[in-house]
Amino acid sequence: MHPVLFHWGSLTIYSYGVLVAAGVILGLVAARWQARKLGLDPDQIWNVGIYMVLIALLGSKLWLVLGDLPYYWHNPREIFSFATLQSGGDIYGGVVFGLLFIWLYVRRQKLPFYAVADAFVAPLALGHAIGRIGCFAAGCCWGKPTHMPWGIVFTSPLAAQLVGTPLHVPLWPTELIEAGAEFLNFLFLIWLGRKQKFSGELLAAWMILYGVERGLIEFVRNDPGRGMMFGGAVSFMQFVSLGMILFGSWLFLRNRSAKLPAVAAAPARR
Repeated sequence: MHPVLFHWGSLTIYSYGVLVAAGVILGLVAARWQARKLGLDPDQIWNVGIYMVLIALLGSKLWLVLGDLPYYWHNPREIFSFATLQSGGDIYGGVVFGLLFIWLYVRRQKLPFYAVADAFVAPLALGHAIGRIGCFAAGCCWGKPTHMPWGIVFTSPLAAQLVGTPLHVPLWPTELIEAGAEFLNFLFLIWLGRKQKFSGELLAAWMILYGVERGLIEFVRNDPGRGMMFGGAVSFMQFVSLGMILFGSWLFLRNRSAKLPAVAAAPARR
């Protein structure tokens, strides 16, 4: 792990921020590519993607605070602490706010909502996979202690200082597990897109896949701020995962009769 890539005078460049930025940029590039396949304007998708990223970042941090509201209620300064500001927040908040923004945007622009959402989900999985590598480099989102051979040991005092990373204890590599799972989701969604039968299919598939993935990973995560319930047996995020699976299944059943829109020629670039 390397929380800090390098120092440039008084400026500190953190690995987490660099990798998250790389994930966002690659995700936006992939969304432009997806847009052409779905008959959407790549430039319009690029622009809406930038606004969506900003809103999703705000939503993810708000979701992080709401997920552990009693703690932040009694420690309000922590909302603006370096650890909270550096954190990417929780992806569920980003998804909810991002989808809400897309819904409002497409209504105003009279665009097909499911086609626009389909353009973003595979890029979202790719960007999230890269972002989770950033989590690993920073030492956040860590797992429970384990004696299994795949346990990882963090040793950076800076990570412990910045985000509270447990040091010198073998932990589940939850960041790498989620990064690998999301990269597989990205590959699967690209493959599914070539065989896509109805508008909204990619969105429904990702919701189900990520809901299952995150729900299982939550059993071995051990970082705070996930809203543990019933004496720590389950987290609030697992209930959200279940809701995501059910909603994705509903989308699949509801929209399987909705045909794909005709693919129009992408506007020529100027």
